[in-house]
Amino acid sequence: MGEIELEGNVMVIRRIHVRLRLKADETQRETVERLHGFYADKCPVYRSLKAAIAITTEVIMEPLEEGD
Repeated sequence: MGEIELEGNVMVIRRIHVRLRLKADETQRETVERLHGFYADKCPVYRSLKAAIAITTEVIMEPLEEGD
């Protein structure tokens, strides 16, 4: 999801919110939250854009289904 604003007559992306959907067992929540805390600094896209665009993220854990 992103937010766009007009700068003069040009549309510019100002903010991006990323929802990370992860299928995982609830017992893995602590690990997921720990990784979410530092993964962005290892992501080349995030590091390239963060100076110009406000980027936020959230993790949405979904239960594992049989066969996953």
